[in-house]
Order: sequence, then structure tokens, then C-alpha cells
Amino acid sequence: MAKRTVKANKNSQQGRLRIVAGIWRSRRLDIADVPGLRPTSERIRETLFNWLSPSIAGAQCLDLFAGTGALGLEALSRGAESVVFVEKSATAATALRNSIAALEADAATVHEMDAFDFLSTADGGVFDLVFLDPPFADDTLDDLCKLLQKKSILAAGAMVYVEEDRRRPEIELPDEWQVLKIKKAGNVRYSLVKLKATS
Repeated sequence: MAKRTVKANKNSQQGRLRIVAGIWRSRRLDIADVPGLRPTSERIRETLFNWLSPSIAGAQCLDLFAGTGALGLEALSRGAESVVFVEKSATAATALRNSIAALEADAATVHEMDAFDFLSTADGGVFDLVFLDPPFADDTLDDLCKLLQKKSILAAGAMVYVEEDRRRPEIELPDEWQVLKIKKAGNVRYSLVKLKATS
């Protein structure tokens, strides 16, 4: 997603999203004209998907706060089996549907609704990977992580990508989660966490 003020990657065209790698490598897609809406930078996406490379193939993914769809579309390009996108902005959701149609991404589904509402009503589907990238101003990550854990929609050993404002204290993760990777870029702190194995 990324509704923030992170500077655009110098290799990215303003108002366009470039898929970094996979079957749609270098494909450029239009970005909705929504104030502050920017894709997660190419630099961060490249690092994240290097982390995920052993497990992305065949993964069932959930992209909350999808925005431009940068994370979910990158996952599909690199071999994820399916992605559920959740985006409450009608304008952004429409642009995302257009991108999905342009890519003929049959394994993508868009829900135009609030992320909390989606999680609160979720009663099916088990996800291997969740992208959790709310607008920095929302200050909702702690509650979102708790709700994700409570709803039991994460597969055994599922991973969650978390993107947040590096100027804020690190979020309090559920006890069942462990941090695998953490890094900073600009004003962004991003991490990959994993659901601990249960005995």
C-alpha cells in the first residue's frame, strides 16, 4: 500500500507502479490519484521479496490497506497462488481492479472495505502471508496484529510483513509471533514476523 510521504524511488515514474520481478517484471501500472497514495518503494519490495523467496511460491496472501496493490501484485508476479486485496478507498480500489485486469491476474480478489471490518467479518480462508501496511497516521498496527491473531485466519507458520513509521516506538506483537527480519529505509521501519510453531 503506502499512503505516506516516502520519496518515490528514482527508478519509478510518478503516478506509476513498476513490478520489480517475476512474470510481470518491469510492467508499469497506473496509480490512483488519491492524496498521499504511494506504492511501497522498489528498494523495500526487493528486500522484502528476497526475504520471502523460499516461501512465496504457492502462498495464499492477504494485502490489507492494499492501496496501489504494490505488495500483493509483486507477490502474484513472483508465484503466489492468490491474493486478497482489501482497500477502503473507492478510487484506489477501482484503479487496483484496473491493474488486475490489465495483468489478467485471475488469482486476485478486491474487497472495497475497511481492514478492521474485513477482519471482523472474516470467517473463512487461511493465509500464509499477510501484508500489513496501514497509513502511518492511523496508529492502528497494535490492534490490527491482535485482531489478526484472534481471528485464526493465519496458517501454521504464517508470516506477516509489517511496515511502520520508524519514528514511533516498535509495535507490541502478539506473544505467538516472532520477528525474523527487521530493517529501516528513510522514515520507514519494516519487518517480517512469523507465527510460532505450536507444540
